[in-house]
Amino acid sequence: MAVMGSTGNSDRRLVRRTGQLLVGVVLYGLGMALMVRSRLGLTSWDVLHQGLATVTGWPIGTVVILVGVPLLALWIPLRQRPGVGTVANLVVIGLVLDGALALLPHTAPLWLRTGYLAAGIGAISIGTGLYVGAGFGPGPRDGLMTGLVNRFPRLSIRSVRTVIELIVLGTGWLLGGTVGIGTLAFALSIGPLAQLFLGLFSVAPPAAAAPPASVAPPAVAPPAAAEAGTSATTAAEAGTVQTAAGLTGDADESRISPARDTSW
Repeated sequence: MAVMGSTGNSDRRLVRRTGQLLVGVVLYGLGMALMVRSRLGLTSWDVLHQGLATVTGWPIGTVVILVGVPLLALWIPLRQRPGVGTVANLVVIGLVLDGALALLPHTAPLWLRTGYLAAGIGAISIGTGLYVGAGFGPGPRDGLMTGLVNRFPRLSIRSVRTVIELIVLGTGWLLGGTVGIGTLAFALSIGPLAQLFLGLFSVAPPAAAAPPASVAPPAVAPPAAAEAGTSATTAAEAGTVQTAAGLTGDADESRISPARDTSW
């Protein structure tokens, strides 16, 4: 029964983690599309991608892929491992981004674009907490954050993510990327929000199963004590035999020897 219960818990955990992963990457892609349609500023990484595309003349999609390669190389000293979540981040987010951009209107009033910006930041933050918290592996950029936090436990997700975003933002701006009010809002808010939602959605590791109860073996006396007990028992038996022999000898002597006549 205990084994069946453990298996059922594992199945439920796997279903939850898989659901978190899928919902998380979909929200992430939707959030990116909302920020693009807000036209109030891109994410920090997209500013870097845009700047590199401007300098090199390469398509921005190619730049996005090429930037991921050195980021994955940085995982090695951070002891970060890719997983299913890494692949989902690379594939699903891009598909959702393209699909959402096709559905969202290209033009909108400022108040609606401001709503797009706020909703986009919120969707990316919640999506990060869901898909990273599922434990299937982060994407190349989020893996840099989680790897640094795991390598240096005194650092918080909030501070590490904020510093990374500001460095990436500054580098992209120097390369010619476009920075807007939405970019600054994203760079300063994504760290605290990611820490909040990772705390809410992280799936705890399974508890270690308790070892089965075992019957305690009978107590065994130490060799010295056992030898001492054996010697004492032998001595006691020898004393008993000697005493019995003495009593038997006295009785035999009184029976065999005739009574002495002391009368003269």
